[in-house]
Amino acid sequence: MVDWNLAVATATRLVRPGPDVSRDEARAVVAELRRHAKASEGHVRGFTRLGTEDTHDTPVLVVDRPGWVRANVAGFRELLKPLLDKMQERRGSTPGGAVLGAVGGKVTGVELGMLLSFLSSRVLGQYETFAPATRELPAGANGGGRLLLVAPNIVHVERELDVQPHDFRLWVCLHEETHRTQFTAVPWLRDHLQGEIQSFLGETEVDPMTVLERVREAAQSLAGGRPEGEEDEGGRSIVEIVQTPAQREILGRLTAVMSLLEGHADFVMDGVGPDVVPTVAEIREKFQQRRAKGASRLDMALRKLLGLDAKLRQYRDGERFVRAVVDQVGMDGFNRVWTSPNTLPTKTEIAKPADWVARVHRKAES
Repeated sequence: MVDWNLAVATATRLVRPGPDVSRDEARAVVAELRRHAKASEGHVRGFTRLGTEDTHDTPVLVVDRPGWVRANVAGFRELLKPLLDKMQERRGSTPGGAVLGAVGGKVTGVELGMLLSFLSSRVLGQYETFAPATRELPAGANGGGRLLLVAPNIVHVERELDVQPHDFRLWVCLHEETHRTQFTAVPWLRDHLQGEIQSFLGETEVDPMTVLERVREAAQSLAGGRPEGEEDEGGRSIVEIVQTPAQREILGRLTAVMSLLEGHADFVMDGVGPDVVPTVAEIREKFQQRRAKGASRLDMALRKLLGLDAKLRQYRDGERFVRAVVDQVGMDGFNRVWTSPNTLPTKTEIAKPADWVARVHRKAES
């Protein structure tokens, strides 16, 4: 269904070259990022009060852009396996299914490679929650993920923003280390997310005519030509529009969780920052401006198409939620969010933190 090797080859061929650095400079950047990642563990644990000794099960890898591509292809392959197996079974029972599968797999591989080449120059770091170990990319032996730091992208952005390199690299590590701490300190979180994602994929339509109909509706909506009487889908990406109602419900829950995780990481990054990153205020201001404007019109169009602008809202909305809850009930009170899936905020509560406090704290105290 997907030619994964072709996806890697396509992305590697199309990926932009990184910033111009000497071999010695590159080695120094890698060494500093590793030191910062290690130092971030203590900073994040102390600030969040989320104690864990299991971070040794989640290796820190400093990678280049092709390395990031290979890691994400391995993750996609693992996560999408149940859906692709279902689609393969459905296609195998149709006349000419094997031939269509071979051709479709190559087309999908090229498309995925093009998408990954676009993203590979934009990601600074990533905690890979569902990361199978490969020969080149180790992962946690007991189900832990791995933390990726994309060195050329970090150097590119610190130069673009004209900020202090030492401070910026530590600032990025604080954000990514927060994600690692979230998953190592909250054992049920990985399985919960995986269950939600598999439920989402399980609702995916495998009938080609149904998918084509949804794509047609999406195109009409984006072109302003939706059928009379239908509700405007304005502001939503194609990714959202082609979903089934059941998928939208699951996506609402996933959006709330991702907003929490991303917002928490931003909150921690800025909370720890003043003590260990002297220029954190300057970095935050310049980085927010960069996030908001995008690199170009094409970049903004692609962000919209892929739903990446929704991810930017997750940072903002999630950070406001965390800040409001901590202001009201303190860090220990906020940490009740990690008790179980039932204490995670809903999408509505992300926008109304007081509702979460009322539900979780008043219920616990009654």
